Amino acid sequence: MTGVLLAVGETMAMLAPSDGGGVVDAAAFLVDAGGAESNVAAHAAALGMTARWHSRLGADALGDRVQRQVAARGVDAASVVRDPDRPTGLYVKDPGRGVRYYRRGSAASALAEDDADDLALDGVDVLHVSGITAALSSSARAFLVAAMARARALGVTVSFDVNHRAALWSAADAGPVLADLATAADVVFVGRDEAETLWATPRDSDVRALLDGVAELVVKDGDVGATAFHGEARTFVPALRVEVLDAVGAGDAFAGGYLAARSRGLGVADRLAAGHERAALTLRTLGDSLHDTAALPASTLRTLDRSDHASR
Repeated sequence: MTGVLLAVGETMAMLAPSDGGGVVDAAAFLVDAGGAESNVAAHAAALGMTARWHSRLGADALGDRVQRQVAARGVDAASVVRDPDRPTGLYVKDPGRGVRYYRRGSAASALAEDDADDLALDGVDVLHVSGITAALSSSARAFLVAAMARARALGVTVSFDVNHRAALWSAADAGPVLADLATAADVVFVGRDEAETLWATPRDSDVRALLDGVAELVVKDGDVGATAFHGEARTFVPALRVEVLDAVGAGDAFAGGYLAARSRGLGVADRLAAGHERAALTLRTLGDSLHDTAALPASTLRTLDRSDHASR
């Protein structure tokens, strides 16, 4: 059994040195499409789900490139709206020095509540969104609230990745909003460290106590592992040990792997394992996705040593 996933949120053009070095000394650059929600869609598509992505892009060359690259990953991007008045967002990766975003006033920041009525939800099993959209603008936040409410009213499972971006808004501003959005979702992904920053919840059990009404809560703890709270049950699966080239996008890969396993009716432990496997692939690549890098098969990843991480 496979399902249909619709991911909604901003995807930008991503610029990064192709050799993994710094921007200042790079002789060549990779120009890619990068966005949390479309990344999740691409990973889900690679694992057999029918995946769609919806957002707004500028009516510009970068928008053309982003839409084409997302579609090349097996994701239906036909519903994306092209905005003639606002640009496609851009971000630049400078390995060892962080990431710089150029997204203020982007086309996606103009998403508004009325846009939620235009989402094609017929036949969709899962709507995947993230807290990044809420940080783009007040209108984008209203869109997100409306889209989640409309999906749930139609019986569509809502998947929400907290995805706090400190460069967009402070923890003090983001915390209450992201908690409210999480409680309006069916499946929630959050990093243990970001939860502590947002809500002063240092342990996964503290996060569960805060979001006790969420049917399926996944708390990720970096290279330690991930814990899923499903009803009254608690399941922990340790992370895989891999050499990390770039951690950006690993959380999206985890969500894509988890949701794809969920769509096949696999149990919670297998969902977590699938998330770790997909994240491990991304940790070993330079870009946010895997289209430009040979991927290890899942059967190989399953054999990687987990012995240093005791179940807890």
